[in-house]
Amino acid sequence: MSSLPLQLPTLQNWSCHNCGGCCKQHLIEITEEERQRILSQNWTAADGVPADRPLVEWFAGPPWKKRYRLAHRSDGGCVFLDEQGLCRIHARFGEPAKPLACRIYPYAFHPHGKSIAVSLRYSCPSVVANLGRPVKQQLGDLQQLESLVVPAGAERMPPPRVSRRERVDWPAFDVLLQRADQFLDSNVVPILLRMFRVLAFANLVNQMEFGGADVKQVRELVQLIGTMVSDEFQQLPEKIDEPSPVGRLYFRLFAAQYARKDTAADLAAGWSGRWRLFRAVLQFSRGKGDAPPLQDAFRPVPFAALEEPHGGLPDGAAELLIRYFRVKIQGLHFCGPAFYDVPFVEGLHNLMLIAPVTLWLSRWLARSADRTRIELGDVQHALAIADHHHGYSPFLGQRHARQRIRHLSASGDLARLCAWYAR
Repeated sequence: MSSLPLQLPTLQNWSCHNCGGCCKQHLIEITEEERQRILSQNWTAADGVPADRPLVEWFAGPPWKKRYRLAHRSDGGCVFLDEQGLCRIHARFGEPAKPLACRIYPYAFHPHGKSIAVSLRYSCPSVVANLGRPVKQQLGDLQQLESLVVPAGAERMPPPRVSRRERVDWPAFDVLLQRADQFLDSNVVPILLRMFRVLAFANLVNQMEFGGADVKQVRELVQLIGTMVSDEFQQLPEKIDEPSPVGRLYFRLFAAQYARKDTAADLAAGWSGRWRLFRAVLQFSRGKGDAPPLQDAFRPVPFAALEEPHGGLPDGAAELLIRYFRVKIQGLHFCGPAFYDVPFVEGLHNLMLIAPVTLWLSRWLARSADRTRIELGDVQHALAIADHHHGYSPFLGQRHARQRIRHLSASGDLARLCAWYAR
């Protein structure tokens, strides 16, 4: 149980708007104590819960160490979700009676030395749209949640690695973190140029050997690197090469993973669902014909059509993506324990990949609606789809996925993908 000070994302607002999305798309794992509490509440069909299925289900683990989750209806919704998008547990017993996972969402708490960094999940449409109360006004509520989820001794957790070989202490790590955030915090600089600077900064940091450097030395090194990056990328290049064939292949495989739904209903589809997914992955590997829909939001659309320009970023899209990047960076929601334990550099590469993935999915959404230009609503929807998996899909933390992101960054394809899908 922690009582460390919180670092809040001051540029983010959020309040629940009862859309019920989180109750339909997330698998809610519960503890044995929560399971017993729910079973003891004596729910019946008269309360509106389904009579033909259990309230909680064993979904993983051996018989002697079962892991349970809330059950879902056939339409994918939680058994406790009512017709107004509200939780029946909350309505009947109050917010503290809900499973802890439900109470926390969409917030995420990450140890940050002698403080706790707070981030948010953009799989929530209200987070994406920046709707509700400023997060900085919710300090009291967040401190209560922190006491429930952050373990004692969190202040002793070391910072994430900087690269595969290098580590620094928290004060030095914060210098790197703040510089990455500063590259993004410049409204007079086009978003693509800001992203190029972050990628160049990450690549240079990846080559550094810190050798026990103290915070003053790291600050001087980072200042030098920052100046080099800003001098090199004063404006966008007149011509940016297309992504390579290998880069496009790797990108499509990432895009396929981010485009998946993976609700409790999808996971319960068994071998037929796995077979459909396998066939879809083969089609994404080839990149020929139609992109197979991986959820209801998409229709079959030719891969070739998704490579054509779609009118650039619509108004508001740059602000949305920059806010997303900065909330994730400030909240340590892109590296270390919050993201498959990858180093700072690799985490930045994965974070920047979200931009072309989101824009590619935005094109697919627009084409599914018979449009050739993307709209802000497409970008918002696409980002919510992508962030559902970012840091939470086991695939993205596997060795082959990490090797692909390293190839994309080392080859320069990651920057080219960002530019290509922003057209």
